[in-house]
Amino acid sequence: MTTDWKDTSWQEEFLNMKPHKPADIKLLMEGPQGLLDTLKLGALHEEYKRLRKR
Repeated sequence: MTTDWKDTSWQEEFLNMKPHKPADIKLLMEGPQGLLDTLKLGALHEEYKRLRKR
């Protein structure tokens, strides 16, 4: 299995699912800049997967 790190389709779909804080929007659009951003992005991805199951 390979991972396409450039695939941002989930971020675009997640932005349309619910309102977000400006910091989260920036993170989803521009990507992580450090370790804390990476952890936050992972948490947002888990939230996206939970919302998508509904």
